[in-house]
Amino acid sequence: VQLQASGGGSVQAGGSLRLSCTCSRRTCSNNGMGWFRQAPGKEREVVASIGWRGYSTYYADSVKGRFTVSRDNAKNTVYLQMSSLKSEDTAVYSCAAGRGSLVPTKESEFQYWGQGTLVTVSS
Repeated sequence: VQLQASGGGSVQAGGSLRLSCTCSRRTCSNNGMGWFRQAPGKEREVVASIGWRGYSTYYADSVKGRFTVSRDNAKNTVYLQMSSLKSEDTAVYSCAAGRGSLVPTKESEFQYWGQGTLVTVSS
């Protein structure tokens, strides 16, 4: 299974970006999916995740109300809409597929990882 994230870039604080993650296999449509980020010198953290149907979601406290995760199973794609971006959102963002169909919230609940895309927010 290959996961490819795209959509990163540079944006000013307060701006928006939308990340996309495409899965190479149909099996991702039956799995929970999530977005991680890792900033320089910091540990990787789950920022948002979504169940296989798209009805259930999870958000880290640091992004609640600003980020929205969604998915299009017909396209094997998961999205992360990021708004009101802050400088502390600067990180490499990557996507991952969960081990099951529910909403994965811990790193141990993910099984496939993709390469990341860099998001830089300038103040």
